[in-house]
This record gives sequence, structure tokens and C-alpha cells, in this order.
Amino acid sequence: MKSITINGSQRESVGKKATKALRNAGQVPCVLYGGDQNVHFSAPELAFSKLVYTPNAHTVVIALDNGETYDAVLQDIQFHPVTDRILHIDFYRLFEDKEIAMDIPVHIIGTSRGVLNGGVLRRNRRKLRVKALPKNLPDFLEADITPLKIGNKLYVTALEGEGYTLLHSDNTVVVQIKTARTAIVEDDDEDEELEEGAEGTAAATEGGDAPAADAPAQE
Repeated sequence: MKSITINGSQRESVGKKATKALRNAGQVPCVLYGGDQNVHFSAPELAFSKLVYTPNAHTVVIALDNGETYDAVLQDIQFHPVTDRILHIDFYRLFEDKEIAMDIPVHIIGTSRGVLNGGVLRRNRRKLRVKALPKNLPDFLEADITPLKIGNKLYVTALEGEGYTLLHSDNTVVVQIKTARTAIVEDDDEDEELEEGAEGTAAATEGGDAPAADAPAQE
């Protein structure tokens, strides 16, 4: 998984006045959890743009001004209800030998037969919760909708892979093709083959190749 580096400064004071002063200076107060002790730091608000305002998933390298670095993932973020500015961010520390749960985006690939016939693609899950070691976290999960016809659903089991576990029940629907008013009624391939076979039998019978059932027996 791709990583983004956040250059920050360790916070000496964590009170309300200090936090307000940081925000007034364009800094975002942050806390790193998951280690022996929590690490309080701050970083410029612009430093988080590639991490927060993107549909992609990333790990983070937190590089502090005291020379310490930490591998982490974004855990929680708070926005101002009016201005939408970032107020606070929580991170969770990564360890190579410990699994982590993370939301991973789902990428749609392929062209659905149902969509070509007028069906509507509905995305039930744009992200899925994945548990894995940091080195096995995928950048995204691929959902191939090519075989889906109108009325079909793609379940989370189709996105399973090696090295990670999907934290969803097997009946979780990722995408489905809904019926639209303009949709063309689809015939299954098997029904089409049966119809072709029936037409071939009828043609052979009309051609006279088969003996009549009531023909007299020859002596």
C-alpha cells in the first residue's frame, strides 16, 4: 500500500488553550495511539490534503521534528460543522507483526451485460473493512461486474484474496444490477442453446430423414 509522509511537531501542551492556538496558526492537533504511550503532535492542515481528500487508502509515516518516525493509519478525523476545516485527527500505530483493520476502497472493473441492456448499476459498498498485516494491505479491491446480468448481485466472497481477511458476512452485497424501465429482457445462454437445438430437430424431421412411425414393415 502507498504511504504518505506527514511532517509534524511534538506537542508539549495538550490543553484547550494550546489546542486553540494551534488551530489559529493553521495547525491540526493529532494523537497517535497504539504504542506504549500516546504521542501528541501537530502538523499543518495542508499536509493532510492527500490523505483526507481522496478516495484512496494510504498508510502514513509520521516524521516528527525530534527525529522520531512512526508508521500509522488514519483512525478518526473531526471536521468543523460549519467551515468543514479539520479540527482533530487520531492515528493508530502500525507494527509489522500485528494485523490491522482498515477500510479499503472497491474499484469496479469490466462492463456488465446487464448495464448494456439498460440495467442500472448500484454500488452497495464503496469500501470494505479488511484485516491484514501492514505489508499485505491492498491499495484497493477489484469488483469485476462483467458477468452480471439484470437482477444479479456480486457478493463480498467474490473479492476474497490471499493475505487479508474481509470483515463482512458472506451475504454482503457489493454491487448489483437493478432493473430499469428501458431495460431489455435478457435470455439465459442455456435457454438460447436449447432453442437452437429444438429448431435443428424440427428441421431434420421436416426433411424426411426420420422414418414414419406408421410405415408398413417390409418382408
